[in-house]
Amino acid sequence: MAATALPPLPPQFKSIQHHLRTAQELDKREPVVAYYCRLYAMQTGMKIDSKTPECRKFLSKLMDQLEAMKKQFGDNEAITQEIVGSAHVENYALKMFLYADNEDRAGQFHKNMIKSFYTASLLIDVLTVFGELSEENVQHRKYARWKAAYIHNCLKNGETPQPGPIGMDGGESFDIEREEAGSSSGTAQPTSSSTYEANNMPTSNYTGIHVPPGAHAPANTPAEVPHNTGM
Repeated sequence: MAATALPPLPPQFKSIQHHLRTAQELDKREPVVAYYCRLYAMQTGMKIDSKTPECRKFLSKLMDQLEAMKKQFGDNEAITQEIVGSAHVENYALKMFLYADNEDRAGQFHKNMIKSFYTASLLIDVLTVFGELSEENVQHRKYARWKAAYIHNCLKNGETPQPGPIGMDGGESFDIEREEAGSSSGTAQPTSSSTYEANNMPTSNYTGIHVPPGAHAPANTPAEVPHNTGM
């Protein structure tokens, strides 16, 4: 798709960099989800700063990408009808979440499942382009970000994570920009988007998640997990 290359990301837009990277990763596999990731980044960027020259230039190029995608997928109902698009993005986010949750409950802790939890949380952010999040999705997002941080920090410290929903105490934080292999900005400061502080969560056992213990993601889900693209 990449008809228009984006200029360097202005520092003001650091909070949307992971949504844009997710869009790149999904361009071929899930173009509809990639489109809405960019739309979320566009809307969020407009609220952050639409006046300074570098931000205006970046948003203009991002708008060009969105327009190109609209032309390319103009006959896709998920692009032309928001209610269809919302369901498509939500289903994909839930599939990512279920894959990571099933791996977690089975005690299979690895980089792909951490990335899946984190990406699911980013895609739930994207659902805000369609309106206010449901309480269930708010809880899924909190849980997914906390799990990504908790499991990552356990593995980094040589500890065995505890599978399934557990008490969320402790100041877990996860900066995927710093942790991904090949990251070019390892000294980047954490942001509200790229870092999740678990002490924002209740310290009681987490019971607000509505995922059946026996739920299984589709068989092709692991292959659909976004892979590291040289971050």
